[in-house]
Amino acid sequence: MPEIKITMLGPSSVGKTSLLTAVYEQSKDVASETKLQLTAIGESADLLQNRLKELKTLPATFSSIKAEGGITGSDKVSMFRFNLGKRGKNSSLLTLQFLDYPGKYHEQKKEYLTQQMTECVAVLIAIDAAALMEEGGKWHEYVNIPQQITELFENTYINLNSPRLVILAPIKCEKYMQDRESIRKLHKAIQENYRNLLNHLGSEELLTKVAVVITPVQTVGSVFFSRIHLTEDGPQFVFRKLNSAATYNPKGSEQVLRYLLSFLLKCYDERRLWGFSQFIRTLFNKDTEFKDAIRHFTFACISDSSSEVVQGQLLLTVE
Repeated sequence: MPEIKITMLGPSSVGKTSLLTAVYEQSKDVASETKLQLTAIGESADLLQNRLKELKTLPATFSSIKAEGGITGSDKVSMFRFNLGKRGKNSSLLTLQFLDYPGKYHEQKKEYLTQQMTECVAVLIAIDAAALMEEGGKWHEYVNIPQQITELFENTYINLNSPRLVILAPIKCEKYMQDRESIRKLHKAIQENYRNLLNHLGSEELLTKVAVVITPVQTVGSVFFSRIHLTEDGPQFVFRKLNSAATYNPKGSEQVLRYLLSFLLKCYDERRLWGFSQFIRTLFNKDTEFKDAIRHFTFACISDSSSEVVQGQLLLTVE
């Protein structure tokens, strides 16, 4: 079965598993309104189900795990796999594989990480919104490590032979999504604090090959940032529920999958997935009903006012 690889980057304990849980839960619900069916498989299903239980039973006030720096605090590569197919069919037609790499890989296994980044169709960057926005962004460099992430792209996104998609996803951002002005400030902060990365991706050589999207994800939907608690190990971000009866209600997470599928579909239409296109082309050629269902699913990308296409609109526009 064809597999599409997506690299996940982000600081230690930022909540990438929570992000994927929200992506899966919301996308699964939205897909159910179409002819598509999204299913977590293998260990991914158990991991996401356990995380979902935790998110649904959060106390009224809780703290994030202390930020430790590094791309991720795990000692091994975490893999989350989703099958995408047509509703009512036993077989899935496409597998999406999200890869989360240990922070030590950035220093100790650069060649391996570069190879994996080169093979991946897309990169999903999880951004701790509170670290970015609170106290004038005082903790952004420490928590979100934008320079390390920028250097990774500078060493990897060179001489590309096929298009790529980069999604910047500020998470746990409920406080910063209350109105148009707060959303504008969030987007502005991302563009300013990831300027070096965006300048690299927007260079002459990459401008037409890399689509870049900012799409905020309210990973819980019912909590707000409250305060920062300093410990010997670093900052701890404290969140509170809107009220004791507030329930798990993520928002915006399905846009991650919509942009990814829109990108794949557009590249298929223009025959531009040169390096890893054959199986996608064969799949869509053989199953036009599946392709049309994906096209229908992706239409809502353009109606989401909280998202922004920074560059590469033509790589995402599906007619």
